[in-house]
Amino acid sequence: MANGKWALGALVGAAAGFVAGILTAPKSGKETREELKKTATQVKSDVTVKAGEVKHKAADLAEDVVGKASRVAGDVADRVSGTAQDLKHKATETAKDAQENIRKVK
Repeated sequence: MANGKWALGALVGAAAGFVAGILTAPKSGKETREELKKTATQVKSDVTVKAGEVKHKAADLAEDVVGKASRVAGDVADRVSGTAQDLKHKATETAKDAQENIRKVK
């Protein structure tokens, strides 16, 4: 969490420094506006690219998670099925043994 706050602080500081530099630069208003427009366009482009990268990585991660969850669910289902079959077999054997013991007692 501290790294996130540090990165946010660095980003805000850099933006503030950039704005202060633009506003105090010895340029005309028209030149300053053009530079701000170019910078804003570049920042927008950079953010769009980064957002696309994040979206792609998130989609890949989601696909991996779904695949792993499916494999785990399949493994659990197989284990449950195997255990159920074992229990059914043991119950059948126990019932047969009980019937045999009842016959012996009679």
